[in-house]
Amino acid sequence: MEEESSYRWVLASVVLLLGPAGTVWAEPVGGSEREAVRARLAQGVLRWGGDAEGGAPYQLRDPQDPARVIGFEVELADALAQTVSRQWDLPLRAEFVQYEWVSLAAGLDKGDFDVILSGYEITPERAHTFRFTRPYYVYRQHLTVRQDDERIRSLADCLDKPVGTLAGSAAEELLQKAGVRDIVAFDGQVEPYLELVLGRVDAVLLDGPIATYYGRQRGLKTVDRKIGKGFYGIALRNDDVVLAAALDRALSHLMIEGTLRRIYRRWHIWNEDQAELAHGPKDREELAGLGFDATGKPATADEPPPDDAVDIDILAASAREWTFDHYGPLLLQAAGMTVFLTVTSMALAMALGLVIAMLRLYAPPPVNWLALAYVEFFRGVPLLLILFFLYFGLSSYGIGMPALVTAIVGFGLNYAAYEAEIYRSSILAVPEGQWEAGRALGMSDTTIFRRIVLPQALRTALAPMTNDFVALFKDTSLVSVIAVRELTKEYLILARSSLKFVELGILTALLYLIMSVPLGYLSRYLERRWSPERQGS
Repeated sequence: MEEESSYRWVLASVVLLLGPAGTVWAEPVGGSEREAVRARLAQGVLRWGGDAEGGAPYQLRDPQDPARVIGFEVELADALAQTVSRQWDLPLRAEFVQYEWVSLAAGLDKGDFDVILSGYEITPERAHTFRFTRPYYVYRQHLTVRQDDERIRSLADCLDKPVGTLAGSAAEELLQKAGVRDIVAFDGQVEPYLELVLGRVDAVLLDGPIATYYGRQRGLKTVDRKIGKGFYGIALRNDDVVLAAALDRALSHLMIEGTLRRIYRRWHIWNEDQAELAHGPKDREELAGLGFDATGKPATADEPPPDDAVDIDILAASAREWTFDHYGPLLLQAAGMTVFLTVTSMALAMALGLVIAMLRLYAPPPVNWLALAYVEFFRGVPLLLILFFLYFGLSSYGIGMPALVTAIVGFGLNYAAYEAEIYRSSILAVPEGQWEAGRALGMSDTTIFRRIVLPQALRTALAPMTNDFVALFKDTSLVSVIAVRELTKEYLILARSSLKFVELGILTALLYLIMSVPLGYLSRYLERRWSPERQGS
């Protein structure tokens, strides 16, 4: 078929474009390979980046124990760490790093983790940027529709219908090439199936493993499982040759001895396409280890599922169980991070904002012009852009900050511009007669400002400052893009894993209200406490 040939051409192109990465598959690094591997993994931890936010069956929060991350790639990462540990006689464990899927490439480049293991498709574009291991899974796109929809049998039937998919995925690109005119792309892989159930889209096209989990919802069916073909690989930085070679050797071992097959069968994603994983001089041996005969025909196609197979239906059913004890502690912990970020960032913004306001009012040119430029810049630039620049941009020039520090600095710099304007207008609102009265009493301008003007200005500024404080509580949700897990991110992870959007949403909203509403009461109390009437009584 023409389509099949095109995908074989893409695979060949990928292998060629991998360049050095392609030649490193299962090849030794050199004469001091053992020393090089042991030096590279001396820290004893293989940190892999992924996104558990609706990431089933790759990685997801266990609905029975939401504090735990499960998934076939979690088991694969653990098996790789154990295999490398045995092969090179060194202690090694796998450690999952929660990261926004869209930011995984930037996180790998920055060094927040060692590898990307998150259904990361090997494409020619990515092969120019990263070094990939040999493929560890062959996937196809599955077309899912509602159970009662008889109009759609193939992708050709969807050209004039709304089709849901994941933004930035190979499935979206395939829909574009097929000429589908109404592509509805989502940031998560859960939402397309929810929209399909609700009737807002007519079909969903996504990778087979995703459809295996989310496409099994009641009322949905898969009408085509053979659309396109692609390969998942483990992505590394281009210069990480030693680790790539060690992982390739471990992957080859897991294929030959059947561990890979056992993991995939546990998660119901094992199929005949996986025969294409084997290549090189040991094809016959690897095919046998994968459960295929030498011709590539499945040798175990009719065998029953393993005793330890994951029951996806039971897993989904347990996700529907709702108790506060189940999810409350995780949301409370994330709320604590939100409070910490808000308080520390606002403290920085208030202190810096007061300095900026003073410079604008009393510094000579050109210092006051620079203060004005600061205010206009940070009020005009999106906060998300500031966070990206501080965390990913500066690291390219050797200026690296931890994610939490970056968040505090980014929020502080941004909100300082707003606080500066609040302070400036509040100071100007103090009558000039207050200055004159202070001078008449023999006070210096500094003393007048500190003891007379500033207290009155702060009383005026209190209400708008409180509004900014509450706004900052909500804006902290932006820090998920730099791998800080606060309340909104925790809600999204738990809700997309459990599909309890309503119950968890209500609980999360209550937590935000509990954190923000008391600020309004405190503000009003201080306004009354600092009112001129109370001051004079």
